[in-house]
Amino acid sequence: MIQVIVKKKDENITGFHMEGHSGYAEYGLDIICSAVSALTVNCVNSIEEFTSDKFLLDSDEKTGRMDFQLTGESSEESQLLLHSLILGLKGISEAYGSQYVKLINC
Repeated sequence: MIQVIVKKKDENITGFHMEGHSGYAEYGLDIICSAVSALTVNCVNSIEEFTSDKFLLDSDEKTGRMDFQLTGESSEESQLLLHSLILGLKGISEAYGSQYVKLINC
């Protein structure tokens, strides 16, 4: 199971911790892991490319772990991107089941 813990301060998302693999299919054929990876990597890359917000990022592809933490104030753009990420992850969880993707603190 992929578990995503969303970190918030008031209504602002300050970061997330993601870990695990969905177990939906074997490695390389798992559409859920691929979709979650695409959403999270695109969100982080977009924050880096389109905002001046600073963040810390640590990841391990083997375990499926990604720790993302905004440092300092966050822009409206980063908040929009992070809320969009959560919307996409919720959609995957609703479509395929929380046994594959579980969101916490949403």
